[in-house]
Amino acid sequence: MTVAPTPPEQRSLAPDLARGAMLLFIALANSHYFLRGDTAGVLGGYPRDVGPVDAAVVWAVTTFVDGRAFPMFGLLFGYGVAQVVARWGPQLGPRGTRRLLWRRSLVLVAVGFLHAVLLFPGDILTAYGVLLLVGAWTVRWHDRWLLVVAALFFAMLSLPGLDSYTVSELGPDASMLPPDLLAVLTERPVVSGYVALLGPVGFACPFLVGLWAGRRRVLQEPAEHRRLLVVTAVVGIAAAVAGAQPIAVVLAGWAGVPGDDVLELVGPLHDATGVLGGFGYAALVGLVALRLGDRRPRWAQALAATGQRSMTCYLGQSVVWAVAFTPFLLDLSGTLTVTSTAVLATAAWLATVVLADRMARAGRRGPFEVLVRRVAYSRIGTRTARSEATSAARS
Repeated sequence: MTVAPTPPEQRSLAPDLARGAMLLFIALANSHYFLRGDTAGVLGGYPRDVGPVDAAVVWAVTTFVDGRAFPMFGLLFGYGVAQVVARWGPQLGPRGTRRLLWRRSLVLVAVGFLHAVLLFPGDILTAYGVLLLVGAWTVRWHDRWLLVVAALFFAMLSLPGLDSYTVSELGPDASMLPPDLLAVLTERPVVSGYVALLGPVGFACPFLVGLWAGRRRVLQEPAEHRRLLVVTAVVGIAAAVAGAQPIAVVLAGWAGVPGDDVLELVGPLHDATGVLGGFGYAALVGLVALRLGDRRPRWAQALAATGQRSMTCYLGQSVVWAVAFTPFLLDLSGTLTVTSTAVLATAAWLATVVLADRMARAGRRGPFEVLVRRVAYSRIGTRTARSEATSAARS
C-alpha cells in the first residue's frame, strides 16, 4: 500500500509553476555543452567566433540562464523537503522522518546514476540524492543555523578560482560524446561519481535556504510574504544580470578574453550572483501565482502539470540530447549552432509541457514520480494499513 499524493487541486500553484517554467532554463543550460566548436575551440561551453545572432543568444543564455536555473531547483528541492517534514514529521517523529528522506535520496541516487550512464552525464539527480542523505540531518536545525551555513557555502562559491564552467576552455569529452557503447559504460560512471560528490557543495546554499523558506510557506502563502518576494525578485534578478556581464560579453565575442587573473574572478562572480538570481526567479513566480489567485489559465495549468512531473520531464529532455548528439546516433554536435541548439532545447521543453498537460487531463502521474513515492512511502502505507486494521479489530 502506498500513501496517496496530495490531489492536484489542493497543491499550491507557485512551486509547481516554478518547476515547470524553469525546466525550459534547464534545457537551455544543458544542451549547449554538447557543441564542439571544432574550428576555434570552446569557452564556457560555447563555440568561439560565432556569428552575430549566435552571439546574442550566447549573451542571453549566459545572462539569464546559465548558473541561474539550477540554484532555483536547489531552492525548490529544499522547499519540497520542508513540506515533507511538515506533513510527516508529527506522525513519524525525527527518526522516521529521516528514514523517509533517506529512502527518497536512495531512489534519486539510483535513478540519477542510470540517467548519467545511459543518457546524460551531467545528471543532477544523483547530487540531489547525496545532498539529501546528509541534508536529512539538517531538517531539525534552527533557522539561524540554516541561514548561517547557507551563507558559508555561498561564500565558498564566491572564492576566486578557475573551476567555474563559465570560464572553462574544455569542450565536450568522451563522456558527453561517447564514440561507442564501451565509452558510455566506462567514461560516464566516473563523471557521475564526480558530480555526485562535488555537486552537493554547489547546491547546499539553495537547499538550506529552501528549507528555511518552506518552513515559512513563503511560496504557498505568497500574500503573507509579498514584501519579501518583491525584494528578493528585484534584488536577486538584478544581481544575476549585473554579475553575468563581465563574462557574458566575453563569451559573446564582444570583448577579448582576459587573462586567468581576471577569469578567476568573473567566473565565481557569475556563479555566485546566479544563486541570487535563482532565488529571484522563484520569488517572481511566487508573485505571478499571487497575481493569478484562484484563476488557473490554460498556460498555468500546463506549466503546473509539468512541474508536478518535473523529474519525468527532466529525464525526457535527456532522451532528446542522447538521440540528437550521440556520435553513433544523429551526431549533431558539430552541425547545430548555438541558436539552433536553443531552438531544439525550447522545442524539447514544449514537448514535455504538452505531454505533462495531457497526462494531467487523463489523471495520470509521471512514472518516475510514482516510482519515488512507491519506494519512499511504501513502509508508511503498510504501517498505516496495519494501524487501521488493528483499530477496526478493536472496535
